[in-house]
Amino acid sequence: MAFDARSSDTGKDKDGLSVLIIGSGFAGLGMGIKLKEAGLHNFTILERAGDVGGTWRDNNYPGCACDVQSHLYSFSFEQNPSWSRMFARQPEIRAYLNHCAQKYALLPHITCNAEVVTARFDDAKSLWTVTTRDGRSFSANLLVSGMGGLSNPAFPKVKGLDTFKGKAFHSAQWDHDFDLTGKKVAVIGTGASAIQFVPQIAKQAAHLDLYQRTPPWIMPKPDREIGARERALYKRLPILQSLFRSLRYWQLESRVLGFVINPKLMTLVQKTAEAHIRKQIKDPVLRKKVTPDYTIGCKRVLISNDYYPALAQKNVEVITNGIREVRAHSIIDDQGVERNVDTIVYGTGFTAQEPMRRGTIFGKGGVDLLDAWKHGPEAYLGTTIAGFPNFFMIVGPNTGLGHSSMVYMIESQVAYVMDAVKTMLRQKLSSVDVKPEVQATFNSGLQGKLSKSVWTSGCKSWYVDANGKNNTLWPGFTFMFRRKTASFSVADYSVEARRRSVAA
Repeated sequence: MAFDARSSDTGKDKDGLSVLIIGSGFAGLGMGIKLKEAGLHNFTILERAGDVGGTWRDNNYPGCACDVQSHLYSFSFEQNPSWSRMFARQPEIRAYLNHCAQKYALLPHITCNAEVVTARFDDAKSLWTVTTRDGRSFSANLLVSGMGGLSNPAFPKVKGLDTFKGKAFHSAQWDHDFDLTGKKVAVIGTGASAIQFVPQIAKQAAHLDLYQRTPPWIMPKPDREIGARERALYKRLPILQSLFRSLRYWQLESRVLGFVINPKLMTLVQKTAEAHIRKQIKDPVLRKKVTPDYTIGCKRVLISNDYYPALAQKNVEVITNGIREVRAHSIIDDQGVERNVDTIVYGTGFTAQEPMRRGTIFGKGGVDLLDAWKHGPEAYLGTTIAGFPNFFMIVGPNTGLGHSSMVYMIESQVAYVMDAVKTMLRQKLSSVDVKPEVQATFNSGLQGKLSKSVWTSGCKSWYVDANGKNNTLWPGFTFMFRRKTASFSVADYSVEARRRSVAA
């Protein structure tokens, strides 16, 4: 049975535009909140899981926490004076998102267990129709993707993975019912998730083999508990928290000077990271293994105070040889050494370069989004894509950050989409489609800036695709992105009026 968002009983604006939102993380919830604030109630949020939270629901591995300060990693309009630590842990962030969904009355708009399998644009009707895994159908004028790039786990391409007889799971699909105590554990990957869960599970495992392809640069984590007094002060005087948030924002923005404007400045940061290694690891052999040979910032810079000490424990071995094959009860490295293992934990990140599968999103003329992205994902302002009218991506191509809070970028994009919605209502437009030349010019300038950044200084990272193109990061200050997304310009789009076609 088809569900038409235009006649949803959650809405009072039946003559206005209807919206379908995919995902209920920061992006999806932020979009829903701003629609309601504008008096636009005719929207539905489709969530593939049974609860809200996005990546902060799925990633609940031991030690999971944010690597951006709590006060900045929240909506500007819904600051939380009750964060218990400078860097919030997963349960608190998930609770915060649940709080937002409840406070802003989004629950009636959320349809859970609704995994999107296809979304098609009807050229004649200017409507998007979405089909979910269980066969339900939803239609609306606008489709907003809040899926994000860190939602689908990536697994290594290693011979024999399917032949392993022990327990195996990805960090984003953690099995909390499985006891690692006394087990021989192999961890594959040393990214942002692994540096958080390795110190935790190393305390339980009889032995832990950590397979490291490329070591990350790790900085000290300036974390601390936020005491009851401080929390009470923020609650009583919200302006103090806003000032603290602003201070942290500008501190993080200064990192752009090294990432993009003058990468040579990163050598100063690298000295701090090198000192961190020397301080925490005394064994020269291990120290050499975990010291990267690329400029800091080329790959994601991580923060931790307990990762290096965990690697120095007697029951932990860092293996820098690649994996040749996985067998029923062992892993063989590319030097032919076989190591017995009971459990494999994949800390191999997400399919950021492939945010969605072929056959998922179809635009004008039935064109698959992946065919429009033959040379890699790209969008205008990371939000709209030529040939895909009324489709908006939040946390789309080149909106990722290596230095600050993604929530800031999300709020910027939500504001842009909201201005598009208001423009469409005001001018009575049935569709808006970014002009190909506008998208091409924007991305040409974007890639020009990225080519001079530290992210292209020679390492292999998930920021860059197989062709060396950075489809992931925003090459500049976040306030510049906000300025560019401050208003929706009809001149950048081909538009259709509700009853007659016009070209902007």
